[in-house]
Amino acid sequence: MEIFRIENLTFKYPLREKSALNNIGLSIEKGSFVLLCGKSGCGKTTLIKQFKPPLTPHGEKNGQIFFNNKLIETLTDFEQAQSIGYVLQNPDNQIVTDKVWHELAFGLESLGKSQEDIRLRVAEMANFFGIQNWFYKDVSTLSGGQKQLLNLASVMAMGPDVLILDEPTSQLDPIAAVDFLETLSKINSELGVTIILTEHRLEEVFKFVDKVIVLENGDIIANDAPKQVCKILFEQNHHMRYALPAPARIWGELNYGEYPLTIKEGRLKLEEKFRACKSTLQAPILNNNEKALEMKEIFFRYERNGADILKALNFNVYKGELYALVGGNGVGKSTTLSVIAKLYKAYRGKVKYYTDKIFMLPQDPQTLFVKNNVFDDLAEVFNGKTLDNNEIQKRINEITKLVGVYDYLKNHPYDLSGGEQQRVALAKILLLEPNILLLDEPTKGLDAHFKKTFADILKKLMEQGKTIIMVSHDVEFCAEYATRCGLFFDGSIIAEGIPQKFFGKNHFYTTSSNRMARNVFKNAVTVREVVSLCKQNAHL
Repeated sequence: MEIFRIENLTFKYPLREKSALNNIGLSIEKGSFVLLCGKSGCGKTTLIKQFKPPLTPHGEKNGQIFFNNKLIETLTDFEQAQSIGYVLQNPDNQIVTDKVWHELAFGLESLGKSQEDIRLRVAEMANFFGIQNWFYKDVSTLSGGQKQLLNLASVMAMGPDVLILDEPTSQLDPIAAVDFLETLSKINSELGVTIILTEHRLEEVFKFVDKVIVLENGDIIANDAPKQVCKILFEQNHHMRYALPAPARIWGELNYGEYPLTIKEGRLKLEEKFRACKSTLQAPILNNNEKALEMKEIFFRYERNGADILKALNFNVYKGELYALVGGNGVGKSTTLSVIAKLYKAYRGKVKYYTDKIFMLPQDPQTLFVKNNVFDDLAEVFNGKTLDNNEIQKRINEITKLVGVYDYLKNHPYDLSGGEQQRVALAKILLLEPNILLLDEPTKGLDAHFKKTFADILKKLMEQGKTIIMVSHDVEFCAEYATRCGLFFDGSIIAEGIPQKFFGKNHFYTTSSNRMARNVFKNAVTVREVVSLCKQNAHL
């Protein structure tokens, strides 16, 4: 039985020449777990917002959407609020109260439920989601993972038939992301709730879903079971194959005709095929000793009598390198960038700079937007500089073509997708020509296709002697492109090294490729490295 039926849906935003959705026809079965994926700006968020009337964007719409065989426009506010749950990408944008218990109760209060019913539902949610230990906490003290779990529990308290989520793991560390997805799977399998989510991070989610829908330029190009979608993308040589889970990518690149989705499945197949092989990847040696930045015994706290966030932090970053800080939510990574950027001052210790022009791309790109269209926002960078309008136009055109947002120069930054906003913010920072570039979760919201372009941009900056310090939960990106990685825990860096050594010795905080291949290929931490070693040892 279908819960959503979409017939000939077309949608076009104001001031856009192209439609965001083109004649979409789609049926979503009740109780299914559906993944929507595709490049940034392909129409994923636009499509799922059509399923929640209060969130449907302004624009020209044609076609029909049915929810439980009723036109979605005919649903009352009460019906849609209770039956269609929606979890936003940024957890802070959805939280409306100051206490955890009140956040759980808020939706039920809005629906006019009795106090007895509210107490029962809140207790159920607290137990089901494991919230008992922080039930009375202030929301402001929660980690990103806890906030997203609270949003999910608050929506589920209202008993929806369908749960819609827009990139819910984009701001979570890898371990918290898996925990969140496992919770969604439990909701789907045990409670029978239909789940529809969009994601760019496909590494873990593929194994949980029943169906994968791939969009491109507003059209559906694949709509099938996960393994079949893998097969379709490789047969079409489509760029979305780079976003697939590591086991499927490795087997697809080797043309073995199979597409394992889990680490276990991929590991067993790899060990069976290469059991006679025990190769060690030779790690590169770094020779650069010219420092760009040095931090010595840094201590920092947000409040005078509060707990230390940074504790005896020491680390050096060298000219022309990409240093990646990884670790769980709330351990001090973003705070470190803010101290380097001089937004905060350490109360003990010293930061020594060996160059100038230090600029930071914050985690929330919207904090950089101050104008009503993208062009004016980027042009604001040149205020006070002696450049004529032609030169400003030329530089903005060059940078926006580089990051793929040239077509959006007339649009308001807030009207763009999360990934497009991230690229506009990157363009603004690059126009400042930094010598030290600080990046806080720069790949959040970026599709696999643009990540390669982004990596090329970073490589060119490094070749020019620029230094990049990046905070990221995207361990696959860090393993592929960073020169060194540091693991942040409890306010300081507890381990660091080149990616092959760093991820190769970790058991949990490592890449999917390494977990899959570590018993056969030592130090291989990326899909590229595993595929290369497989080809070298194919004769064994």
